[in-house]
Amino acid sequence: MSWLAKFFPNVGPIWNGDNGVVNAVIQTLYMTFWTTVIAGILGIIIGVLLVLTDEHGLLPNRVVYWITDKLVNIFRAIPFIILLAVIQPFTRLVVGTGIGTTAALVPLVAGTAPFFARQVQNAILTVDPGVVEAAQAMGSSPLAIIFRVYLREGLPELIRVSVLTIISVIGLTAMAGAIGAGGLGNLAIAVGYNSSQYDVIFVSLVFILLMVFIVQFIGDWWAKKVEH
Repeated sequence: MSWLAKFFPNVGPIWNGDNGVVNAVIQTLYMTFWTTVIAGILGIIIGVLLVLTDEHGLLPNRVVYWITDKLVNIFRAIPFIILLAVIQPFTRLVVGTGIGTTAALVPLVAGTAPFFARQVQNAILTVDPGVVEAAQAMGSSPLAIIFRVYLREGLPELIRVSVLTIISVIGLTAMAGAIGAGGLGNLAIAVGYNSSQYDVIFVSLVFILLMVFIVQFIGDWWAKKVEH
């Protein structure tokens, strides 16, 4: 404790409390978890739709593909810090406020879902076309091919792109926290940087890195386990 008090004198007094380190970690985990769940579901749906409606897909539809593809490209091209501001009226409409941890979920999902959708599309396209053709030859419906071929055969690659997306979300939560969404980003900027308490910034960074390493380790282990 004396070592901690010597090198991190500003961390101990704010370890607990509404603006403390523990609460910041919880807020970051909250934003990361719900963004991952919501954007993950939307991303899989959009990614599969892109594959199905492509000119070489099971259900080719030029209009649907063009609209979906362009929307994904537009939202991916918007810098997240600008998206936070642009989407704020919609955020207020959905959650009743434009600031706070829950309010941050709206721009986080809007920024993450298109990114993950493109990753899902690329992951599914790595599935051997011969397997898809074999499933079609056996009379499998498009829905059966989606679940039994696309998502099942592409699972190792889907896990890898999911890990990449979750790590990206952790970084985005830090950026959202810097403008009042809470979490470790808010702790590092509002408490650490603005007050020149660099030990608080360092501790925030350490927790973010720990989250990234844990997600990467679990993802790599899971991908190797299901790969065949």
